[in-house]
Amino acid sequence: MTTEERFERIEQFTAGIAEERRKDRQEYKELWRDTQRQIHELALETRLRFDQIADRFDQVANRLDATAEQIDKLATESRAQNKELGERIEGLVSGIGKILSKNEEA
Repeated sequence: MTTEERFERIEQFTAGIAEERRKDRQEYKELWRDTQRQIHELALETRLRFDQIADRFDQVANRLDATAEQIDKLATESRAQNKELGERIEGLVSGIGKILSKNEEA
């Protein structure tokens, strides 16, 4: 093999390596773009999920507030009914006491 043939062979080999590097760079660029796109999509989807969770928490909080209001209303009504019942019982006991005291006097 002559020196010139060796140089040609080295040039071909070098050209092959350069072509492989070019292909590798192109592939890395495509992978980088794809990775960036996937990260962006994941970020958007994550933001959407966080917003949905926040909305759900707001709904739950509103339901809890409504339930607390209803419990307060029922507690107020219950206290009023208990007071009324206590007054009725007191009146009955007082009335029975009066009847018993009249029966003892007679």
